[in-house]
Amino acid sequence: MPVTEMSRTSRIRSNVAALSAAQKPSRGTAAYSRYVNRPLGRRVAAVAAAFGVTPNQATAVSATLSFSGLLLLCLADPSLGVGIAVSLLLAGGYVMDSVDGQIARLTGTGSRSGEWLDHTVDCFKTCSFHLAVLISFYRFPPVEPEWALLVPVGFQIVDMVTFFGLIMMPLLRQGTPAPSDDLTPENPLRTWAILPTDYGIFCWVFVLMGWPTLYFAGYTALFAINALVLVVVLRKWWRELKAMDR
Repeated sequence: MPVTEMSRTSRIRSNVAALSAAQKPSRGTAAYSRYVNRPLGRRVAAVAAAFGVTPNQATAVSATLSFSGLLLLCLADPSLGVGIAVSLLLAGGYVMDSVDGQIARLTGTGSRSGEWLDHTVDCFKTCSFHLAVLISFYRFPPVEPEWALLVPVGFQIVDMVTFFGLIMMPLLRQGTPAPSDDLTPENPLRTWAILPTDYGIFCWVFVLMGWPTLYFAGYTALFAINALVLVVVLRKWWRELKAMDR
């Protein structure tokens, strides 16, 4: 093996070890992100950093994969093959969404502009995801009733409000003690209970596109669960903020 190849292999191994020791807290993270996406992102980041990939380049790859998947969803006649391709592109984009931050931590190249770019791409993705489903449902109805078009509309609202809350709450918490829930040990079942709210699960629902009725049922079930969780979380956030006011 050439010396340069050996040194790069050694660098990748040291990158994996360094990233394993410098992970973000996993508390409150759903199982897919915790056990699939972050570990995959760690390994991809270790390789990418060894080849000189920057965090912003990783963000650009994430955006390209994600929006390619959404474009395919809008344009292609649904089938099993199309569904698998859409899921792979979206899941790949999600992995790269983890990679940019891990490269930044590994190389010490984090920046406000990079964080802004990452969150802006996330916002575009959140705004576009269920709109792409809506377009697909309109062009290629998975079920007959027209009210089915309301499901992605409702899911879009739920997702946007959730995204806003996840961005806003840390800003409002600045300078205040951590919520009491964050100081108690996490229930080991919680990461699995919130699995339906994980973006990674959204990515893979499209593998059901070969069976339209099942695909619609799965997507609708995710919407219903996420809407219910949002109601619970909004109540929790409101009570937390009222306690801060006192």
